[in-house]
Amino acid sequence: MAHADAGKTTITEQFLYLSGQISEPGSVDKGNAQTDFLAVEKERGISVSSSHTSFLWKNVRINLVDTPGHVDFSADAERMMRIPDAVILVISAVEGVQAHTETLWRALYERKIPVVFFINKIDRLGADTISVLHAIENELNIKPLLLQKVDGEGDASVYIKSLWDSSHMTPELIEQVVESDEALLNKYLDGKEFAFPELNGQLTHLVRNCKHYPLLFGSAKLGLGMEDLLNCVEQYFPEAGGDSSKPFSALVYGIGHDKIMGKLAYVRVYQGAIRTREVIHNSTQGIEEKVTQVRRLLSGKHEETGSVEAGDLAAISGLRSASVGDILGEVNGQIPEAVQLRIPLMQVQVKAQDPKDYPALAEALQELSAEDPALEFEWLKEESELLIKVMGWIQMEILERILSDRFGIVARLENPSIIYKETPSSIAKGFVRYWMPKPCWAIMKFCIEPGERGSGVEYKSLLSVNDVQQKYQNEVEKSIMGALKQGIKGWEVTDIRITLIEGEDHPVHSRPGDFAIATPMGIMDGLVNTGTTLLEPLIRYKIEAPEELLGVVVGDITQMRGSFESPVLQNGRFILIGVLPLATSLDFPVKLSSRSGGKARISTHFEAYGNCTDEQGIIRPYKGISPLDTAKYILKARGAIQ
Repeated sequence: MAHADAGKTTITEQFLYLSGQISEPGSVDKGNAQTDFLAVEKERGISVSSSHTSFLWKNVRINLVDTPGHVDFSADAERMMRIPDAVILVISAVEGVQAHTETLWRALYERKIPVVFFINKIDRLGADTISVLHAIENELNIKPLLLQKVDGEGDASVYIKSLWDSSHMTPELIEQVVESDEALLNKYLDGKEFAFPELNGQLTHLVRNCKHYPLLFGSAKLGLGMEDLLNCVEQYFPEAGGDSSKPFSALVYGIGHDKIMGKLAYVRVYQGAIRTREVIHNSTQGIEEKVTQVRRLLSGKHEETGSVEAGDLAAISGLRSASVGDILGEVNGQIPEAVQLRIPLMQVQVKAQDPKDYPALAEALQELSAEDPALEFEWLKEESELLIKVMGWIQMEILERILSDRFGIVARLENPSIIYKETPSSIAKGFVRYWMPKPCWAIMKFCIEPGERGSGVEYKSLLSVNDVQQKYQNEVEKSIMGALKQGIKGWEVTDIRITLIEGEDHPVHSRPGDFAIATPMGIMDGLVNTGTTLLEPLIRYKIEAPEELLGVVVGDITQMRGSFESPVLQNGRFILIGVLPLATSLDFPVKLSSRSGGKARISTHFEAYGNCTDEQGIIRPYKGISPLDTAKYILKARGAIQ
């Protein structure tokens, strides 16, 4: 994992070459890297989706996942964050710690995933490993364990010297390794000598338990330091683990497509085994499906193995209903929870150049959304609109290319708009009486309240089963999220507390579907009574630029409705940190680069949603038939009109 352009794919090529998997390492620049197998990846020299490969090193099988580094494709990195036993976090010696590096590190640290830091590109002009080490300590708030040092950086003749091997162990490293073990510490304080295997075994224990984070240097382009990095993986990273004799349990962490086999479910097996032609239970969806093929993951292709056991990754065909995040087989505590690194902040409309391609385009977007749920594909059939959510402009370009290359559809992603949200402005009641035309009966009253900012949706019922049967109350709860997809200003409603305070069913006329239909009507009635406040996405920024630009930049920030902390001045430059509305700052990075002649750097990440006025935001009409138009809404919900 890494920020974009840190050199992950080149490292992967070197690993494949050293392990004998390929005869010579490919090049990202030349478009012949093994793990950049999409045409658009080869042409643009960037990874837009995770790629998988597998190889042997010192008789240890290593499954490697090379994740995209560009923030526009961070949803892919989110999905991969659930499956690794350990991670190599790559940092460029020239660009240093960047915004996405911080995001990745925070998630890895919180999830207690072992990490080895690798500072790449030490041969490049401008390489400054000392500054990078300071940034790791100050910005990532971690002091890694330096197992090497560098001489002559910034030149092809750069040299790496080991500080930790059987012939040399520095006193500083020995102290750091023994301090957490009482027996070793006493031995050290008594002045006794250590054999390298003893201390290295302790270091292995510390790394696997996230007590220490080793750091190595190298240049993937030159092949420098690659063998040391591979040895580090083999020595310090934990084994995959899992018991193959226990009941089968696996996580679907990705969905792919094969021209011959069709849909593929990418799975990490945590325990048990899975074989071709077995019927497996999808615990998330409560269904059973038959496996038609089991494949090992390789670079851009698959190798049929017939079975896969605990600790391994595989591509499974035959699971037509599988979705990202599904648990197959037994549910157990080994499977990590999902993580969110970034959220899409823009929505775009997808239009086919040829109107005849509209049905095929809708089908293609459904397939892409299954592979990347963050797209949240929405098909508004009444308006003939196809909408998806995106992270940024690069992703939009890539999606257009994928639609063309893979599906043969020329399409444009148009009208990008910031994704606003809305939240209740006050406390009020929402009432619905759905009892005509019979047979139907669902009467409810909700209390709608604003929630804490960032709290999402909170729902509870105060009713007993004597008021409304439990099966009907279950339908209400299941319908809440759908009812909040659009509020009275046309945006998703969040930071809301909903309480079902009154209700009535009928022993003859009530059906579960009645309460599913009635819930949006009651919620929307409540939102009309509370009124809603628009929420806009805010980004946290960090700007580094020459000191003489400080006044201009502060003026720009103020004009964009932004805020800032006290600037830090050092060595003729300033560092400014603060928060900006996304809507006013979309083109600011380009503007800043132009004003500074390329001497300014800005990094951003999503901060939160914050209040904005109706004038500062956008109010849009309800798409489809609003639950407030009760007559039409009921007819639509009951299938009487299309």
